[in-house]
Order: sequence, then structure tokens, then C-alpha cells
Amino acid sequence: MWRGRRDDLSDLDDHALLRRAAEGDGRAAGVLVERLGPRLLASVARLLGGDRAEAEDVVQEAFLRLWRKGADWDAGGAAAPGTWLHRVAANLALDRRRRAGARWDELDDAHADDAPGAEARLMAGERVEALEAALAALPERQRVAVVLRHVEGYANPEIAAMMDVGVEAVESLTSRGRRRLAALLGPRKEELGHG
Repeated sequence: MWRGRRDDLSDLDDHALLRRAAEGDGRAAGVLVERLGPRLLASVARLLGGDRAEAEDVVQEAFLRLWRKGADWDAGGAAAPGTWLHRVAANLALDRRRRAGARWDELDDAHADDAPGAEARLMAGERVEALEAALAALPERQRVAVVLRHVEGYANPEIAAMMDVGVEAVESLTSRGRRRLAALLGPRKEELGHG
């Protein structure tokens, strides 16, 4: 029954849901969280080096800020609620990283066992670890642009809105970031099974 009651809100766009949530409609807030939360959580977790608990805290804080802003939200403004939310969450995540010493947490080691495919899993884990380390070596804005574009799959105009820069700046940041990643990972191609 609860699901059906939420479905009647699923046709509303994010602006309408936010407006209703700001008016105290908890169902609208729930639909907006279900719609925007999973992708936001995944994105923030990547920015925080895989720390899901920290990512959940950041996402919660970002949604709290969205709810506070909801009553004054300008639906005709430049940013959609999801874009605004991603920008705020990315900034919160980067602030946490700076306070924590701007160090990427290493991923859990891949565990080898006697099961078939253990070597392949170990190699995949090493590749992910190498990519995480290379991403950590990028300048902050390049890292954010590369993660949003090539990991999360956002389009350049969306990233520009999230980062509060022009589309040309996003193109430049991602291009420089990709070149730097290639330079960092190039010497390890054979070791990582790409040679």
C-alpha cells in the first residue's frame, strides 16, 4: 500500500517533489531521496575513496541542506535539484578529504583463494587499486571532473553545473586528467595485464 501511495508522486519532476517536501510532504521527500540518493551515494563514495559510512554522512548532510533550501527553491533557476545536490555533496566530500589529510583510502586487498578465477579477481583488485592511487594523484578539480564524467557518466553540462564552471573548463579538466592518468598508469600496463 505504501508503495502505491508513493507511485502517485513518481510522475512529478524533482522541482515539484522538492516544493512538496518543503511544504512538509514526507512522501515527496522519500520519492526524491529514492530518485537521487543511490547515484549520489555512489558518486560520493568514489570521491571518498570507497568509505561508504563517510559517504552516507555526506549524502545526509547534502539532503538536509536541500530540505532547508527547498522552501526558497527557484524552479526557474540554473540548477536542477539533483545537480545542486551533487555539487553540494561533492564539495562536502572534498572538504572532509581535506580535513582528513587529502589521502585516498586504499581499497581492501583482493583475497586470493584456491577457487577458479582467484587470479583474475586479484588482478582486477590490483587494477582498481592502481586506478584509485592514480586518481588520488590528480589535482582535486581534475579528479572530480574525471570521476563525474568517466566513472559516474555525467554529461559535461551537468558536471559544469555541479562544479560551478563552464563546459569548456570541464572539457579541459577531464582532458588533462585523462592524460595525467595515462602517464601515471602507463608504466604499469604490463604489470596490470594491459601490456
